[in-house]
Amino acid sequence: MDFHCYSACHDWCFPPHQIVRHGSKAVTRHRKPLHILRQKLLAVTEYIPPKPAIPERCIRAPKLEVKEPSGFEKLLQREVEVTFSENKMITVFQNNSINSEDLKLLRHRLLKHDIRMKFFPNQVLRSYLENTKYRNLLPLFIGHNIIIVSKEPKAKELLQTVRNTTQISLLGACIEDVLFSRQGVVNYSRLPGMQIIRGEIVSGLTLMTSQTCQLLQSGPAHLTALLEQYVKQQSEAATGLKETENLEQKEIQGSPGS
Repeated sequence: MDFHCYSACHDWCFPPHQIVRHGSKAVTRHRKPLHILRQKLLAVTEYIPPKPAIPERCIRAPKLEVKEPSGFEKLLQREVEVTFSENKMITVFQNNSINSEDLKLLRHRLLKHDIRMKFFPNQVLRSYLENTKYRNLLPLFIGHNIIIVSKEPKAKELLQTVRNTTQISLLGACIEDVLFSRQGVVNYSRLPGMQIIRGEIVSGLTLMTSQTCQLLQSGPAHLTALLEQYVKQQSEAATGLKETENLEQKEIQGSPGS
């Protein structure tokens, strides 16, 4: 009985044993690297698919992604359109790092002559100019640019104002739908004003009109003088004949009585 109690107590007090194996599994075989000759053989015998005779980019046209302009870009495009349509003189200057104080002073000096300064991104200007009559101005819009515009051509006032500002350089202009280079703008500024030109035209037309009137009047006046001279000569001749006849009659009348 004691034996059975000990065996029962022994089975109840100790749990059954379980063998658990910890640690990594033993590696019995490592993969050997390929021999250098076998690597070369595999590299030489590797399949290379043939290239097509015509590149794929030539067969399929590239897909152009049309980017819809934002609302701000549309607003700038409308402002650019208004600027180019309302102004007769549009000049393009290159900005060579002019500071804000000099720029503000230059803007104030230009406003005295009713000349305004505009700033637009090159992307917006190019998108507008490429489909208009001003597309030849596109090469000028590279880098940092300043657009100076006026409703009337005032090239002389503009050049006099920016003459002392060396931080900006004139690239070109469009004056009354005519493109000008830098030297062309300088030559245009040396021309006389519109009032002087109009005065010269009026004086020339008046002189030509007066000369035409003189030429038209000289012929009839000369003809009238000739006719008056002829009438005078004829009247004098007729008077002389009458006097001669009277003298002859007197001599005839006086001869019988003698």
